[in-house]
Amino acid sequence: MRVVASTGREDVAVAYVAETAGGRLVEFTEAVQPPLPREQKWVLIVSSLFGCPVRCAICDAGGSYKGKMTAGEIFEQIDFLVDGRYPDRRVPAAKFKIQFARVGEPSLNPAVLDVLNELPRRYDAPGLLPAVSSIAPVGCDDFFERLRDIKDHLYPNGRFQLQFSIHTTDESLRDRLIPMRKWGFDRIGDYGSGFRARGDRKVTLNFALARGAPVDPDVLLRWFDPVDFLIKITPVNPTHRAVMNGIVSHVDPGREEAGVEIERLRSAGYDVLLSIGELEENRIGSNCGQYIQRHLEAKKRLGDGYACVDDAAIVALTPGRSRE
Repeated sequence: MRVVASTGREDVAVAYVAETAGGRLVEFTEAVQPPLPREQKWVLIVSSLFGCPVRCAICDAGGSYKGKMTAGEIFEQIDFLVDGRYPDRRVPAAKFKIQFARVGEPSLNPAVLDVLNELPRRYDAPGLLPAVSSIAPVGCDDFFERLRDIKDHLYPNGRFQLQFSIHTTDESLRDRLIPMRKWGFDRIGDYGSGFRARGDRKVTLNFALARGAPVDPDVLLRWFDPVDFLIKITPVNPTHRAVMNGIVSHVDPGREEAGVEIERLRSAGYDVLLSIGELEENRIGSNCGQYIQRHLEAKKRLGDGYACVDDAAIVALTPGRSRE
């Protein structure tokens, strides 16, 4: 694997674009959480597919699907980041989080499970915390059953994080935001409650909250026990797909627009996390739903979104120009 472009800041986040031995491009990122130093928290976000077949309405990574990565191709992303900072593969971070969430729905690729099986042997990392984020596609039951077994054997007692991206309690709107056949709330609720054993983290239900997208506590309580599930509210990050589909974030870092929803959820008994990352990550293009290659193809600015994608990256990745 050869990195052909990167953009970002060491003290916030860096996004990388690399070329595999087969000539395909892959994106991955690393980030810290200021003011915490890297020794306390280091987050790697890797891809599991070449493109993504889901085409979520707020995500730039959907489309141009070219297949599944091998376990080796996933590890090349992680190895590049780890070896660059810790050549002996001893990672001292108190929380060393590896998220399968850059490009591709991870449950569509069984190689993700092979990577999860190998991670504890490959790196000396006491703070290792794998995280799988999924839309819960129909037909991936075997993946999720094996995932539960791997978690129980290798990552018990809070050392694994599972997240389902829901975005709204309106099922018809959810179908428009995530246009793929997927588990209903009943199936996610049953699986999530069975997935969580004593000492495990709660299963996260993620809502990238758009204006007009309801998050109804009564609907959630029907399917998701607050004992087993927590709610994470995030912004809709600046993406070309969100703009194209007229989707505007209901979460604004400068205003308390989601306060009413959050209080209703807490009153219903849920732990609620309002997760707003560093705004500089929007400029870097390292946030969830952002995809540098899509931005370069669009050939237009998006406010502060992707603003740090520099000329060097454009030269390296623009079709018809040299990558050397």
